Amino acid sequence: MAAVKTETITVRIEPAVKAGLKAAAEQEHRSIANMVEVLIRDHCGRHGIPIGQPTSKTGAEEK
Repeated sequence: MAAVKTETITVRIEPAVKAGLKAAAEQEHRSIANMVEVLIRDHCGRHGIPIGQPTSKTGAEEK
């Protein structure tokens, strides 16, 4: 299975929000980036927003 290519995003948030994010990530033994992904997936799931399956680096679907 080919590795999934990740994307980079840059956001600005208040220091207090970042501190909360960092605390939440540490509590769950996650990186900040992984915690953001978990929060986004959770939000989308609760609001019926579909998130597609990851594709391979080439963009081709596996058979």
